[in-house]
Amino acid sequence: MADRRSLQAFHPFARLSRLLDRNRPGGAGDPILLSIGEPKNQPPGFVAEEIAAQAASWSRYPLPRGTDGYREACTDWLNRRYALPEGLLSPARSVLPLPGSREGLFFSLLAAAQDHQGAEPPVVLMPNPFYHVYAGAAVAVGAEPVLVPCTAENGFLPDYAALDRDILDRAIFCFLCSPANPHGAAADLEQLGNLIALARRHDFIVAFDECYAEIYDDQPPAGALQAAALSGSGEDALDRVLVFHSLSKRSSAPGLRCGFVAGPAKLIDGIDMALRVGGAGVPHPVLAAGTRLWREESHVEANRAYYRENFALAEHLLGNRFGFRKPDGGFFLWLDVGDGEAAALKLWREAGVRVVPGAYMSEADANGHNPGQRYIRVALVYDAATTEEGLRRIVQVLASDSETPPPASVMAAATGD
Repeated sequence: MADRRSLQAFHPFARLSRLLDRNRPGGAGDPILLSIGEPKNQPPGFVAEEIAAQAASWSRYPLPRGTDGYREACTDWLNRRYALPEGLLSPARSVLPLPGSREGLFFSLLAAAQDHQGAEPPVVLMPNPFYHVYAGAAVAVGAEPVLVPCTAENGFLPDYAALDRDILDRAIFCFLCSPANPHGAAADLEQLGNLIALARRHDFIVAFDECYAEIYDDQPPAGALQAAALSGSGEDALDRVLVFHSLSKRSSAPGLRCGFVAGPAKLIDGIDMALRVGGAGVPHPVLAAGTRLWREESHVEANRAYYRENFALAEHLLGNRFGFRKPDGGFFLWLDVGDGEAAALKLWREAGVRVVPGAYMSEADANGHNPGQRYIRVALVYDAATTEEGLRRIVQVLASDSETPPPASVMAAATGD
């Protein structure tokens, strides 16, 4: 990755546009865009009510640390969701509102890099495949990204402990998405605790990206704060731990741009300052709506039922094709189709279905192996009828020849190469 220093180089949708946009969508019916993880169901109606009630505050700058009510709602939700011990989190010191989790993930690494004193570039650890913000943030601070493969053989979770000691000693930051984007694997309490212990031994921060934690079938995924609480008490238990949550997926409100980060006061203060320099706080009306959303659970349960129906359809229609498995959390399928880029092009040309090639969310290793090359990511975000139609088209186009890519000349014509 050392020769890829453009922030856009890691953006999967820019690459997807270059692959597909010169081609007309084929098939009967309207195109179905299963590429972007954007919820299609609506947030509760009270969101609009709360924003309207606070309309007079649009003329005020956002408070950098939000309101007491918002931070208390976030803390109370964390305590309920993860059965945290009393006093582990302080609403005033441990929680910072964010305009979604993506901005916080980026600025948290920016803040952490300020303390780097080494002669060599710092190391940032991340899974492979990865959310593009992880790599973009590493490039922005001049760090060396170290990508750790997530494959079927290791349960799609990165084994950071297997890295050489010198790499771990140079690390300043580590990302873990659980449940993961794109494959939906979730770490258990032991795995989360082991990563926290590893970070403390080698003095790096772990950013636990838990934005998909509320979308699951039967068992709620474990959280990093649960694991941290088992390692100590008070502020010591939060050492090296940052946890990110958002209302985008939980409450089907990606346009609201509202979330938070929780962690030790020193790290929260650093992120706060970084955002004051180059970011923005969450507007007062948005905080009011977010406060109510964090305190309301019935719409979250309805969301889970919505996605549960989609995964039941996928299980019925796909069966044992393409390595189908229900994810531990989130709303993506990670399907093994032999060649993800070729399959994505074929689906768009023949069926009008847009998916993301797994290789666009991954990087090849020193031997040229890309752990996402065989896969496509499919977002099951539409209503059941649209989801069923999209899945049927995928099966019709790929079931017979998922191992056969189109000729190289076809790929070159499609991409302009």
